[in-house]
Amino acid sequence: MDCGSNNCRERTVKKTLVAIVLAMLALSTAQAQKLTGAGATFPYPIYSKWFSEYSAAHPGVEVNYQSIGSGGGIAQVTKGLVDFGASDMPMTDDMLSSSKVKLIHIPTVLGAVVPVYNVPGVSQIKFSGDVLADIFLGKIVTWADPRIAKDNPGTKLPDQKIVVVHRSDGSGTSFIWTDYMSKVSKDWAGGPGKGSAISWPTGVGGKGNEGVAGLVRQIPGAIGYIELIYALQNHIPFGSVKNSAGNFVTASIEGVTEAAASAKMPADYRVSITNAPGANAYPISSFTYLLIPAKPTNPANEKTLKDMLSWMVNSGEGEVSTLSYAPLPSAVAEKVLKTIYALP
Repeated sequence: MDCGSNNCRERTVKKTLVAIVLAMLALSTAQAQKLTGAGATFPYPIYSKWFSEYSAAHPGVEVNYQSIGSGGGIAQVTKGLVDFGASDMPMTDDMLSSSKVKLIHIPTVLGAVVPVYNVPGVSQIKFSGDVLADIFLGKIVTWADPRIAKDNPGTKLPDQKIVVVHRSDGSGTSFIWTDYMSKVSKDWAGGPGKGSAISWPTGVGGKGNEGVAGLVRQIPGAIGYIELIYALQNHIPFGSVKNSAGNFVTASIEGVTEAAASAKMPADYRVSITNAPGANAYPISSFTYLLIPAKPTNPANEKTLKDMLSWMVNSGEGEVSTLSYAPLPSAVAEKVLKTIYALP
């Protein structure tokens, strides 16, 4: 064939261009990285925002996070199925020792769990901790109960049946809620106790914070518990809660921050701040955590995971208040960064 012709030269140029494009695509594919995570629904709104922003700022990096509940996240990360897990409940010593993967807790933000309700004609209700516990134990069964009325003088409460809504899945939000109730009610502590998945004495279950929020909105007389941002986004009324100082406090960033201020942070970050001291401390507050393998599940993602974690602390913390979370206290953030930089 005479390649001196124009047609032949054009074919050669096209073949060369195709080869170049294919080579570039192959290089791009080789450089693309996908981080996978699963777990808590409590921090999902801020995690979704962070992961989207990080990916946008780092072309070729994709972060896939499944909001399946803390129990599911712990199960997946302990089996080495994801690059990181997420939980609002610090893992117990038994959980850590039985894990296939050695894990490190990285606190990310703080949030509040609030009692949400659907009581027609009532916009604000105050709750003492022992009253909340007895509602969820099935001992207080109507909204007109004298113990609820005592905390709400001047509020006309209907003689309506209370329908308890709780989580149906393994949940860090449930752990925070039951951890609090175990501190304020001997009957709760000696009965259902605290945990991410307990035997509920009464009520109906919803999956995720989203599921509980949906059921409370649908069922007149319902009461449930969800993370603050879900109540705000879904426009569901939520009550103020009596704290350890005896004050009724409505959940806020300031109240969560005050609850965290009293915490003595251990080296592994596993700490409870429910029912914390402080005149304005919101009593159902908590850190939430990412669970990071000490040795990367996928070594190819090691550098990217560390970079993302440090980005979250250095850049992401400044955004959390827009979604009604509280940022890490500065001393905790500095400590967390040292832990991240020390990861392999």
